[in-house]
Amino acid sequence: MDPKLINDCVHCGFCLPTCPTYVLWGEEMDSPRGRIHLMSQHVEGTPMTPEMAGHFDACLGCMACVTACPSGVQYDRLIEQTRVVVEQEYERPPQERAVRGIVFSLFPYPRRLRMLRPTMGLARRMASFLTRVNPSLGAMTALAPRVERRERLPRVVKARGERRAVVGMLLGCVQREFFPQVNAATARVLSMEGCDVVIPPGQGCCGALSVHSGLDKQARRLASRTVRTFRKAGVDTVVVNAAGCGSSMKEYADLLGYDPGFRVMDLSEFLAELGPVAVRHPLRRTVAYHDACHLAHAQGVRAQPRELLNGIPGLELREIPDSAICCGSAGTYNLLRPEAARDLGDRKAKAVGSTGAELLVSANPGCTMQIAAAMRRAGADIKVAHTAEVLDASLRGAEL
Repeated sequence: MDPKLINDCVHCGFCLPTCPTYVLWGEEMDSPRGRIHLMSQHVEGTPMTPEMAGHFDACLGCMACVTACPSGVQYDRLIEQTRVVVEQEYERPPQERAVRGIVFSLFPYPRRLRMLRPTMGLARRMASFLTRVNPSLGAMTALAPRVERRERLPRVVKARGERRAVVGMLLGCVQREFFPQVNAATARVLSMEGCDVVIPPGQGCCGALSVHSGLDKQARRLASRTVRTFRKAGVDTVVVNAAGCGSSMKEYADLLGYDPGFRVMDLSEFLAELGPVAVRHPLRRTVAYHDACHLAHAQGVRAQPRELLNGIPGLELREIPDSAICCGSAGTYNLLRPEAARDLGDRKAKAVGSTGAELLVSANPGCTMQIAAAMRRAGADIKVAHTAEVLDASLRGAEL
């Protein structure tokens, strides 16, 4: 925990109404400035107590406070540094260690997730029982989407028409195994907009989940492997369609201590910069766009997805009330803190429902699963799609 970064906070309180946990509980120590106060206490010699670790664990890492802060406090760096210290100094209870062990030995490994998929139907039928055994196990089954089929992508998807760019594409972990149709749509959209899309084989996890949870060694190992993979592919730009992954990959230089040798861009960010050439066919749908925290707050990408959606003829874009408040997904938060995540998910579902939209568009797989599950609980099942899927349907003149 960097004392200089801690001292940047003047405890003004602008962060309070933007912090999801403070909104839920109204507890000072579960606000950004309260957690910064605890960080200061620890730096001054207070040991990492269970209570202190609990307040740090309760943070979603959504970075809404970074957007709101008038003093430029780098809370994103502070909470990541703090979580490394928590993992080093705090001994978690056995059941908590077991759950975290399952999560971090499973979700950063696509092949293990693939092996899990055939069991999800049975797990969903046992959801009530699993929830009684452990709320985190129940949350895993409730959140998992139904995957109809796996879509394999070639190593290179050639540009249609004149080639305008060559880009690498990250497949991700959850995105690859639970939302393969999003990766397929992403590759098609890039191709139709004149890009050669290089999809290196042997891709693994980018390290985002580990970074956000204080697992520094695992994060560095996974990030280093990702850098080697895309350097070998020889691309200058890597396009990412998952907000959490893109956020962490943009910070590789800080994490690894060297320049990865390529720039990282969110799909919407890249397409907006490239500019459209492919013809958009009408999609007569009302759409609510959800701002994923690690896209809007961490990367500052807000206008570009809206620009792309508004460029589709016939599509009506509706804004979600209190859009800056996290949906409760936050990487592994909805698995490790399922009760708080459920409350935030229900709050977000109500806000989405108030728009009356037919379709919810999200740019992060965790948000997609979280909000879809909350909408089902509310009895207001809504179709959820990624920005890439909406663009793909428009460019191909297909139904969505």
